[in-house]
Amino acid sequence: MMDQSQLFSDEIKMCRMDLQQARLHLETSKLMGVDFLPIGANQSDSLTLNDIRKDHDNNCPHCTTTSGYTQTVFGDGNPNASLMFIGEAPGAEEDAQGIPFVGAAGKKLNQIIEAMGLSRSDVYIANVIKSRPPDNRTPLPTEVELCGTYLKQQIAYIQPKVIVTLGSPATKYILQTTTGITRLRGQWAEYEGDEGDSGVSVMPTYHPAYLLRNYTKETRQEVWSDMQQVLKKLGT
Repeated sequence: MMDQSQLFSDEIKMCRMDLQQARLHLETSKLMGVDFLPIGANQSDSLTLNDIRKDHDNNCPHCTTTSGYTQTVFGDGNPNASLMFIGEAPGAEEDAQGIPFVGAAGKKLNQIIEAMGLSRSDVYIANVIKSRPPDNRTPLPTEVELCGTYLKQQIAYIQPKVIVTLGSPATKYILQTTTGITRLRGQWAEYEGDEGDSGVSVMPTYHPAYLLRNYTKETRQEVWSDMQQVLKKLGT
C-alpha cells in the first residue's frame, strides 16, 4: 500500500507536469497574439506548421498565380530546431520530391550539417519562396516579397536560436538589405521579424550551389569558418 509521503510526492510531480504544459501553451498563445491563458484551452487549437502550409498553398499571392512548377516545397526537419537553414527557392529535384535541398546542392548541405555533428532531423530547412522559378532562375524581388511572409510565419513558429542564410536572395530578404553575400558572409547579424521575432542571430554564408561551382580551398574554409561560429553560438 502506498504511504502518504509517496502519494504526496507523486502529486507534486503531476502538478509540475501540468505547470510545464501550461507554460508551453502560454508561450504558443503569446506567439499567436494572445497574452492570457484561457480556461480549458487546448494546444491543438494553436497554429501549426501544417496550418501555415495550407494557408500558403491556398492563398500565397505568388505561388497561386505563377505556373510551371509541380508542387510547392514548404520545409523539412525539426519544428523545434535551434538551427534553421534558409535558401532561396526549390530546384528541379526539390520540385519533383516536394522536399527542400535534395539535389546536388542539398547533398552538399547534408555534408555540411553532418560535419557539424548534426543531421537533417536536428535542424529545419526552408526556402524564401516555395515554388520553383522558371528554368531555376534566381527569384525576383517581387516574388520574394509576395511569398516571403510565409517564411516569416515559419520562423515565428519554430523560434530558432540561429538562422543560417544560404546565398544572396535569402540573406537580403532576412536582413532586409541590398548588400551582397560576399560582403555579409561570416558576419553575425540579427533577424527583425514582423511579430516580435527580433533577437534571432543570423549567419550569412554561401549557398551550397555556389560552393559546388567554386569548389576551392578558400571557399570551403570560409563556409566551415561560418559553421564553426554557428556551433559556438549554439553552445555545441
